[in-house]
Amino acid sequence: MMLTEETTVPGAALPVQDLKDHLRLGSGFSDGSIQDALLESYLRAALAAIEARIGKMLYQRRFRWVLDCWRDGDEQALPVAPVGGIVSVTLVDVAAAETLVPAAAYRLIPDLHRPRLAGKGTALPTIPASGLVKVVFDAGFGTTWAEVPADLRQAVLLLAAEFYEHRHDDNTQAAGLPFGVVTLIERWRTVRILGGGRA
Repeated sequence: MMLTEETTVPGAALPVQDLKDHLRLGSGFSDGSIQDALLESYLRAALAAIEARIGKMLYQRRFRWVLDCWRDGDEQALPVAPVGGIVSVTLVDVAAAETLVPAAAYRLIPDLHRPRLAGKGTALPTIPASGLVKVVFDAGFGTTWAEVPADLRQAVLLLAAEFYEHRHDDNTQAAGLPFGVVTLIERWRTVRILGGGRA
């Protein structure tokens, strides 16, 4: 099973100015944007850490998920949430020949924590022997910072600020996420049951 991010968050969508305001960095200087690339890198690191912890994609992106069997023949829990739509389902046989599954054969069962792919009126399509299936889907709260829930926005800024403020530390910081970040993201965490099977 392998999940691949096919699109990335564009730099223009990242809240660099919000992070500057949060850090109370000076403004109005001719070199005011000199740290933008550094701040962007910390924002991306904070996004990645929080998304990994809660199993939710903050910005909407396209993903490709490859697996060699369904956990359940009727429906399959998707690896991240929230899912806005299934783009395609493709069966691949042992000779690498691909067959696109008609969209009429499956449906998305939306859920904020555990979205699922299900057969429409029947079971999910059969994966070829020694083959695999590729599921392409869009996941995330939205394409803009404003569409990310407010508590998750605050958690990202807090964590990015932590990375920025301790960028010169010699590994003396405690491991793990800061308490304030953990508190903000706790209600968004997904408890995994049966390794991604039906909850």
